[in-house]
Amino acid sequence: KRLSMELFIEAIPTWSLGYLINSDATGLTDEEINLIDNWYKENKVTDISIVTDREGEWFPYFSHYPAFGLPAEVVDCHIMLSQ
Repeated sequence: KRLSMELFIEAIPTWSLGYLINSDATGLTDEEINLIDNWYKENKVTDISIVTDREGEWFPYFSHYPAFGLPAEVVDCHIMLSQ
């Protein structure tokens, strides 16, 4: 059986990036870690990377509708999901 993957762009809260990309939970509460872990598992996320321009810059902005959590500063990220 072949594994199917889909690629999306999601608005990911900047406060969660250290944990999602580097597994660094410094400064996060247990509730925030659970929120991130649940989103990751429920969506079957297999990979996440920040959308950057040619120079490697990324551009945070405020969103009322981040991928998870309350309205926050976010950055667009490529999200790979297994189906």
